[in-house]
Amino acid sequence: MHHVHDALPLIAVEAAAFDTETTGLNPREAFIVQIGAMGLSRGRLQAEKDFDILVDPGAPIPAQSTAIHGITGQMVRTAPRFPDAWKRFEEFRAGRLLIGYSLGFDLAVLEREMKRAGLRWTQPRSLCVRLLASLANPAMQDYSLDGIARWLGVSTEGRHNAVSDARIAGEVFLALVPHLTERGIRTLAEAENACSQLTETLKRHHGAGWSEPFRRPAGEAGRFSGMDPFAFRHKIGELMAADLAIAEDGASVLTAAREMTERQVSSLFVRLKDGAGMQASSFGIVTERDVMRAIARQGADALDAPVVSIAASPLKTVNSDLLAYRAIGLMNRLKIRHLAVVDEEGALVGAVSARDMLKLRSGAAVDMHDRIETATDDAALASAWAMLPHVARSLLAEQVDARTVTGIVSSELCALTSRAAAMAQDDMAQAGEGEPPCRYSVLVLGSGGRGESLLAADQDNAIVFESGEPGSSVDEWFARLGARMAQHLHAAAVPLCKGGVMASNLQWRGSVETWRSRIAGWVGKSRPEDLLNVDIFFDMTAVHGDLEMANALRDYAWETGRAEVSFAKLLGERIRPQAAPITLFGGFRTESGRIDLKMHGLFPIVAAARALAIRHGVARHSTAARLDALVALPDVPATDLVRLRDAHGEILELILQQQVLDIAAGVTASNRIDPSILDQHAKASLKSTLQGLSVTPDVVRTAMFA
Repeated sequence: MHHVHDALPLIAVEAAAFDTETTGLNPREAFIVQIGAMGLSRGRLQAEKDFDILVDPGAPIPAQSTAIHGITGQMVRTAPRFPDAWKRFEEFRAGRLLIGYSLGFDLAVLEREMKRAGLRWTQPRSLCVRLLASLANPAMQDYSLDGIARWLGVSTEGRHNAVSDARIAGEVFLALVPHLTERGIRTLAEAENACSQLTETLKRHHGAGWSEPFRRPAGEAGRFSGMDPFAFRHKIGELMAADLAIAEDGASVLTAAREMTERQVSSLFVRLKDGAGMQASSFGIVTERDVMRAIARQGADALDAPVVSIAASPLKTVNSDLLAYRAIGLMNRLKIRHLAVVDEEGALVGAVSARDMLKLRSGAAVDMHDRIETATDDAALASAWAMLPHVARSLLAEQVDARTVTGIVSSELCALTSRAAAMAQDDMAQAGEGEPPCRYSVLVLGSGGRGESLLAADQDNAIVFESGEPGSSVDEWFARLGARMAQHLHAAAVPLCKGGVMASNLQWRGSVETWRSRIAGWVGKSRPEDLLNVDIFFDMTAVHGDLEMANALRDYAWETGRAEVSFAKLLGERIRPQAAPITLFGGFRTESGRIDLKMHGLFPIVAAARALAIRHGVARHSTAARLDALVALPDVPATDLVRLRDAHGEILELILQQQVLDIAAGVTASNRIDPSILDQHAKASLKSTLQGLSVTPDVVRTAMFA
């Protein structure tokens, strides 16, 4: 069964394009005589997976209806009655989204047929391409299926046959998706919400007895509701076995088996020939199953063989600092039961097994990261990315700290960006543009780089490459790479950055030398207005390519920034005093009923933590980690900095909660919250927090020269 959920991207829908032929055009009187459908999966109509069944209506078929669809009473004489036909169709649909033209008519007829047969009617989740077309092109005069198909260049061959009309509706839907995306309609819930605003059209349809073709099921609970959050709370390093079982080169299989038995472990690492130190590349791994298979093949002789002969290498590794769900997903994808755990330098520090992780399995959510890493097209990327709102909703419901949730979102945004870069590089190779002309790395900047990305993330990225002047052939190659990467991310529902902070733009890509020159120029600026968007570079995280080269550039930026006190001071001066969005009578001052918590809350906290971290050489990634490290310094206003840290967590949680609600309602997620959703305690706390942030500039000035 396919699950249809609010955040499902239109580009990635699993659907059944659907149509019926009937005995008439009045839904209160019509009977179904044919059901036709065609599978639609991730941007492709599956012509090889169609459904076609004639239905005995149990009533005469009028001649004027036969003249349209060609179905006669004689043709349906031996056909199944509606209940049997509908059961077969539902088996074909398998829970998928229903897509059709003027679908409100078909749904109204279906509901009447179900009631007449004494069956319970549950309307499938569905979209009508007639309504979607009016959203995509409000100026079009002809919204007939033929008119819409003509506009989109879709063939209408075979009209007035249920299967052919289903095929046309499916192709029209696929052609509409990019037009809808450009209008900000990316997900199923957004499409449903937009369709519900077409009041005049819906009024006419209702008057004709049609159903609403975007009616959502009551109590949509979310795909991962009730999941165990443990795997999303704890790092692999907390769960791994750190007491490593190691067999040296030359040990026998029997020795290795005895070692595993004595230590009560199911695997051990084997030092490879010429392996030295603790780098993971120096080891293979042997499991109990490997020993059993060797004995099954060779008998007792297998026990005398060197254990290295049955060891698997290179090791499949996972970083100890990642959350446990990443290990579970990797084991699921690779179909292995053991992973080596490494530190940031690639040194072996532990092991985890499927047995260790068994109690942490949380369904499809744990496969989210691996679905991103193995995606081969935009639809697959979008489908994996769409899991995040459901993960966030479930974790917030389990009272998981908002900063943990934003860390998960950021981690997957980084993975998505890396995968988009790899796909872009493949695109260029297939287009005959060759391999990368030199080493390079893709960087994620801003909130994603800090590990604080929310569900309304856009693209903030950059590229650093080994050598090449601006405007050179090398630079142009990476410009095209950046443009393709941006297209993949945009298609996967991570929109283009409105501020232009993307590697496709010249100022956000360059050689190591170019970037070092830029950094020196930033640090030497004398006015804060010259530093627009510069500070987010200090939040960078390298996600793809030569990470060592990128990390060296990051270290240079921090060292250069710290050495020039005036630079951090200028960044701090950008944090201007501002009144809290509170009215004279103590209410919230809103715009269109909402408060921008990024402007009034997140920005001053994040900017303060970053400026002070640069000033004092605290090269930490996240805002909370920066503030925690600053609190430990002598002579800083520690109490005020702790308040900023706590306020940061509170505001992140409020924005996340609003975004989860908005995504489910089909409202584009933003950093603006509706205070009416808060209870009295939360309102009072938020007012106090926002009023307290007015002293942030003073805190920065005091801590800057502590």
